[in-house]
Amino acid sequence: MSAAQRFSSRTFAALGVRNFRLYFFGQLVSLSGTWMQSVAQGWLVLQLTGSSLDLGIAIALQYLPMLIFGSYGGLVADRSDKRRILYITQSGAGLVAVALGVMVSTHHVTLWLVYVLGLALGVANMFDVPARQAFMQQMVGRDLITNAVSLNGVLMNAGRMIGPAIAAGVIALVGDAACFYVNAVTFLAVLVALKAMKGSEFLPMATVAREPGQLRLGLRYVRDNPLLRNVLVAVALVGTFAFNFTTTLPMLAHTTFHQKTAGHYGLLMGAMGLGAVIGGLYVAHRSRPTSRLLIVLAVGFGFFMTLVAFAPSLLWAEIALIPTGAFSIAFVSTANATLQLNSSQQMRGRVMSLHATAFLGSTPIGAPIVGLVIEATNPRVGIFLGAAVTLATAVMLVWVLRASRHSVATAQHFLLP
Repeated sequence: MSAAQRFSSRTFAALGVRNFRLYFFGQLVSLSGTWMQSVAQGWLVLQLTGSSLDLGIAIALQYLPMLIFGSYGGLVADRSDKRRILYITQSGAGLVAVALGVMVSTHHVTLWLVYVLGLALGVANMFDVPARQAFMQQMVGRDLITNAVSLNGVLMNAGRMIGPAIAAGVIALVGDAACFYVNAVTFLAVLVALKAMKGSEFLPMATVAREPGQLRLGLRYVRDNPLLRNVLVAVALVGTFAFNFTTTLPMLAHTTFHQKTAGHYGLLMGAMGLGAVIGGLYVAHRSRPTSRLLIVLAVGFGFFMTLVAFAPSLLWAEIALIPTGAFSIAFVSTANATLQLNSSQQMRGRVMSLHATAFLGSTPIGAPIVGLVIEATNPRVGIFLGAAVTLATAVMLVWVLRASRHSVATAQHFLLP
């Protein structure tokens, strides 16, 4: 076997599993549509109001249900059939896209309608995300979960790369509404893929019986596990302040570089998506998440975000976004795999819902904060705020890791005869 064949077989190992392969290609189609909708919605809000704060609120509302009720979504995933949950949530997200398209094409869209439909999408995602994360291990098993999570990150960012590029052209040619309609159609690919999966090939997964206090039990489980707790804190900090690119990048294109069409915003998102695909493939090939790797990735993410913040031109911003995207998805994939590998089967849905709350649910807090910072200063400061917090998070992880090792060494010393 040649070196290229060995690299390919190791990097794409999870695609050897039929059910995951169906899931992967169904999601590839769907996520391209999701990113088309994201670009179109961001540009739509800017057309309606021109306000970065309004844009931040519109994005925040999509993640507010995850912030408030995310743990309940994880508990439902632990109690229920994951594939059945995904049928319902993906159908609901498709209906939201249809509603947005109708409102825009009939010229009845208002900022408040965008808010309401964003909130409805957030309710669907509150159940969808933890079920999808837990479903992945049911498809591929423990040995391939890191590879599958990383390939899923590649998948998301391939969509980020393809979707904005298509969206920019579609908006220019036929307007925003078409992006919403296309996104609605792409959800059919996921539903067909779910239907085509073979139930007999899923790994058996225990479901949790209905009992009082299960949400508190999940929180105590994470609290008492230092590794899970530290990773979730890091994800929450970075998610709140750094992962606000759907707020910061439209404003960077629109305000800083004076681009009045969606095309250049699409290029910024596409550059980041390209980098994220590269970063995801690296983690998929490596497949060994460690605390040290998480720290290195946080430093790289913060450093290249700083370069984006101070980029002298749109071209340099696009170039700097490629490594930014690579480090960002590598950080998220490594954190995700660490949580999955170090949580019990019965708790995995709740642990991954806390991950989703920390990463996605933090957006209702972070997006308006970053929007206000941009309103008061400029988009460069908003991006640099995320970079500074990410670098500070890396320092925190170093301190926690050293403190943990010191505690272990001290305990071993006193236990010696």
